[in-house]
This record gives sequence, C-alpha cells and structure tokens, in this order.
Amino acid sequence: MSSRIFQSVVLQMKDSTERAIGVIDSEGTVVACNELSCIGEHWPGAVEAVNRGEGDAVRFDGRTFKALAGWGAQFDYAAFVKGEDSEAQMLCAMATVALNGAKTYYEEKHDKATFVKNIISDNILLGDIYVRAKELHFVSDVQRVVLLIRVTSGNDISAYDVVSGLFPDKQKDFVFNISETDTVLVKEIKPDNNTRDMEKLAASIVDTLQGDHYIKAVVGIGTPIGNIKDLASSFKEAQIAMEVGKGFDT
Repeated sequence: MSSRIFQSVVLQMKDSTERAIGVIDSEGTVVACNELSCIGEHWPGAVEAVNRGEGDAVRFDGRTFKALAGWGAQFDYAAFVKGEDSEAQMLCAMATVALNGAKTYYEEKHDKATFVKNIISDNILLGDIYVRAKELHFVSDVQRVVLLIRVTSGNDISAYDVVSGLFPDKQKDFVFNISETDTVLVKEIKPDNNTRDMEKLAASIVDTLQGDHYIKAVVGIGTPIGNIKDLASSFKEAQIAMEVGKGFDT
C-alpha cells in the first residue's frame, strides 16, 4: 500500500479542519499526516490500543484512532485524529471512510491478489488480463494450481489466516476468501509437479488446519495450468472436484 495515497487524502482534509489527521501502520509508525513533522514517528502503544478496540474507535494518548478495513485479525492501517473529544471521534470516522475508499481503489488497481481474484471470478475481460499483468509486473506463464479450501466445522480461527501463514510468499502464492467458509489458494508450482504432489499439498493443508487449529476442511484441486488466463478454469474444476467428492468417503 502506498503511503502517498493516504498522504494525498489527509492533506485535502487540512482545508476543512485544524486538527492533525493521519495514518499509522501495523507497527505504529506514522506513514501519513497533515502535520508533516509527525511522519515517521513511532507509537507502539497505539497499536495495542487499536487492536483492543476490535474495529471501534479508541482514545489513546490524546488522540482518537480507528482501524481501516483489512483482511487479517490485526489491523494493517489505522486513521487517527488529534483529540479525544466527540469532534475528534466524528472526524476520525469521516477520515476512515475516505481513507478506506482510497485504500480500496489502490488495491483494486495495484494489488496482485485482487487481480488474481478477479481472474478466477471472471470479473476481468480476457483482453485486459495481459494489460493488467504487465502493469503489475505479474509473471503470466508459470505453472500454477488453484485449491479451494472449504471449512466444514471448526473454531473461531480464520482458515484464511492459517493458510496465509503456510504460504507467506505474496509474490508467488495468493490466498483470499470468497465466502465465510471458502478460501482460495493459487499456488505457483514446479513444472514437474504431478497429481500426487497436488494431493500431498492439499493433505498438508487439511492436516495443519485439523491438527494445529481444530478446523475441519476439505480441499478441491483444479488442474495445473501454465497461463494466468486459465486460472478461472482451474478454479471451476476445483469447485466441481469438491462437489463430486461429496459422494466418496476419502
């Protein structure tokens, strides 16, 4: 995420209020602020406060904070406004709406995971795939496979968080939710990987979810493909495999 996007938004707000408005990242570092001297400051205590707030506005050290929308349990970014009064809370809520909008626009335009999600969901035209891939410096012609992970029962831990932790290379492997129960993994694989290798990969995911986190899940495996334009086909095959698999014990 580019801090320039956030900085552009908070600077526009400077004309409407004299309050300091800005953004901290998940480490507590100020990445954008309409008071330029604050940028780069580190506020670790604010991180704990925002996480305790679980998405609600929180007051800490003379400022009001509110987390921006994100994927994981811990926030990625949070907006802040100087002050702990009702006006600060209102300004923080308004800033959050504006910053969330900018964040979503940026991610849709630049984020590779969103790009992959749009392909498997058929939300992008075939002719636009290669144009967008070039913009994102996305390698189009490597072997990949789509795995659909469906949680059948479990605890409050998100399967998305677990699977993301298993595949941390966000430039090669892409993990995202498509529903409350379904998580998709698009995994880059070696050209010589075979069906047995795919089954071992799926089994390791199921075993980790079950053994470490008490989450029961099933996995549908699509056919490995060599070009990004075929990701949607691999995803559809993973869905079909899961439906067909309901008729079997294994």
